Amino acid sequence: MNDVQIRSAERALSVGTWLIVGGAMLFSILTVTPLMERHTPEGWKWTAPILPLVVDAAVVIVVRLDAVLARLGGHGGRWPIALRWMTGCMTLALNVADSALRKELVGVAVHAVAPLLLIVTAETGLAYRQAITAAQTARDAQLKAERAERERAADERREAQERRAREEREHAAQLAREQRDHEALIAREQTARQEAVRREERERTEARERAEAEARERREHEREQQRAERERLEHETAQRRERERLERERLERERAERRQQQERAEREAREREALLSGGPVNTKLPEDKARQIVTAAYGSGLPVRTAADLCGWSVGWVSTRYQELRDTTAPALERVSA
Repeated sequence: MNDVQIRSAERALSVGTWLIVGGAMLFSILTVTPLMERHTPEGWKWTAPILPLVVDAAVVIVVRLDAVLARLGGHGGRWPIALRWMTGCMTLALNVADSALRKELVGVAVHAVAPLLLIVTAETGLAYRQAITAAQTARDAQLKAERAERERAADERREAQERRAREEREHAAQLAREQRDHEALIAREQTARQEAVRREERERTEARERAEAEARERREHEREQQRAERERLEHETAQRRERERLERERLERERAERRQQQERAEREAREREALLSGGPVNTKLPEDKARQIVTAAYGSGLPVRTAADLCGWSVGWVSTRYQELRDTTAPALERVSA
């Protein structure tokens, strides 16, 4: 069965199903509406067709969605089955209710035909659609497998052709490569012979040039050594003269420093003698003058009491000044000794 036949069967099933559904809906509306009018209060009889329409609408939903699910190969579960049987039973009950209330068995049988046909058609149509979908799925899988097999066979034939063509190209390339290698070998041998001759000539030339260069280098090296020796002697002479000059300058600076230190010591001694020559005083001298006397006494090594008598200040104040002088002169002495 091909796709055209499958679509034709599905179209026939769909058309037949909808004809039965439409006929059953029309028959149900015409049958149930009078029953609903008799059991509806006055003023509301216009609502009598609503109930069969609602039930039949549920039937349409069930049939339509079952067709879609069957086409897609799906399954809605238990609720669609419950809705399908519930709407079928409701349609059957509504259609036979009038005859059953009047106890007309023939009427019950006649009015049960359309609902039963609707129920069986819905179930049968679903089964047909599921079977058609399964068969079409199997057929598509078979066609896909056959198509894949054909494509694989075509790929194998194409690969075989490409392999043969590649082998032929590789064989031709190998022959050409061998020919090129042979020609290259002959050319390399000829080039090697020519290169050997040129190398021998170049080696002789290089040996001669190397001997000449070595002779030039020896002469140049001897000249460089002589020049370096002269420069070394000149440099040593210049260094010796520079050291002698620096030594003379250092000695002169030391003699000048010693003279300056001696003069400064003599000047400080004269100043101390002048400050200490006044003798003891009975009144406190000005602080600046007292500090000068204390400093001179400290430098001369006089006791604190003697310095206090010379400046007129207390022994405690003079002791404090002595301590300040010791604190000041100690770091200087340490630097000088270092």
